[in-house]
Amino acid sequence: MPRDVGFVMITRMVIGRDKALVELHRSLGARYRPEVVAQLVWHCLKGDLRRAERSLLAGVAEAAGRWDGLSSMTEDFARPVGGSRQVAATSRLFDVTAKVDADAPSSLVAFAESVGAEIRFDPEHTNFLADRLNRQQRTSAGMDISKRQYNRRFRALRRLTAKAEKLAGELNKRQLTVQARAGFAAELTLDRFRADPDAACFVAYYTAKRKLRREFTLSGRDNPFDEIAELLFARCRENGDTDWWMIAQVYATPEVLDRLTDEQRGLLLGRWFAVLRATAEMLEKAWESSEFDRERMVVRQGNDSSTWNLLCGAYNTARAAWLSCLTASGARDLLDTVCPGKAMMLIAGDLAAWHSVSGSGLHPDTRVWAALPLPWEVLAGRADCTASDVAAACESVGVDPVRAGWTAPKPPGQVGTFRPTPELVHGVTVADPVWAMLLRSAGAFSGKPIKAGYVAELSPQSGGHPPS
Repeated sequence: MPRDVGFVMITRMVIGRDKALVELHRSLGARYRPEVVAQLVWHCLKGDLRRAERSLLAGVAEAAGRWDGLSSMTEDFARPVGGSRQVAATSRLFDVTAKVDADAPSSLVAFAESVGAEIRFDPEHTNFLADRLNRQQRTSAGMDISKRQYNRRFRALRRLTAKAEKLAGELNKRQLTVQARAGFAAELTLDRFRADPDAACFVAYYTAKRKLRREFTLSGRDNPFDEIAELLFARCRENGDTDWWMIAQVYATPEVLDRLTDEQRGLLLGRWFAVLRATAEMLEKAWESSEFDRERMVVRQGNDSSTWNLLCGAYNTARAAWLSCLTASGARDLLDTVCPGKAMMLIAGDLAAWHSVSGSGLHPDTRVWAALPLPWEVLAGRADCTASDVAAACESVGVDPVRAGWTAPKPPGQVGTFRPTPELVHGVTVADPVWAMLLRSAGAFSGKPIKAGYVAELSPQSGGHPPS
């Protein structure tokens, strides 16, 4: 049974404020549907809501009960597989009982270093051809094992350290994924959350909206600041003791930043710039590892679009927050010295063709991106790019550099209207969760042939229904 089924049953019962806050806090690093978060908000604030607020929030919360709460959408971001298999293999070879956190790269490396001392293994030198000990070196070290047994142990430790390195990279990607959608929300403590329920509810709901998956559509993403976010934010405005620092971790708008101290704005500015620099360095590595169509940014064979788009999302989120912090701190003149541009995501070829047929064509921002120096070159000091340069590139293609968020914080859009979370298969909206599960299992919309055994089940004669 998917977790949402049992979860909806629980939320139909009476839940106290503290229990609701604990679950809302848990949602910060996960991917709960906004309507499920709205249910928790209801349980947290129901005693303090006005009649109009209760009516609006109840209507959204009820959407969580569609299909008895069943949803094909996972409620978490993908977590990397740990190194338990490598730890088990290494433990058997060295005949030791491992006390290792297989999900922590540092713990895996420490374990490799500890048990590897027996064969003089160095986690920093794991080349099978260059770093193994020869017979004379093994004898001098007092090793009473055969060359075959030594090689087996070396290979096991090599795989273990390689897994630790890969795991560290995947964990970093996951952290960037969360930061791209929810800022620094996952770092907020439960105690801070409990201290201001109104701000906590806004943070949890707004980030849930930000975490919604992208749909295959021409209209772009809905504004995550919808009518429920507006309701909750209004409550924060009315509260004289609102924790604006907590809200600023996820919603760094001029209004929020103006309510912070100079010290808090400076700290947030530094944190976002650090994320900006680090993500730009990762973008550069991804860029150099493949060939990109910079003029159109359409996926080519060999492009890792998932990683690239993830990094672009994190970079652009950090850039937007950095611009907001600069503006709120009265330091926008720094953009006259350095102003890195946005990073453009890759678009699927079929979506690009759809845009072309519909007459919308290439997004103007893509032409601005192609005309400017690469952002990591600018941040590393290898290329010059100022706010004037960015504005000139925007104006040459008819883009307003301020309204489009190229040289200033992007103005807030129209408040969105809530709609239930769609069931998606590779971005394509389908009719219901059961149909979505079947299509996903069959490999539909993945760009690959339907898996054997599913063709007949998905045919019209089978009684299946097409995507909506």
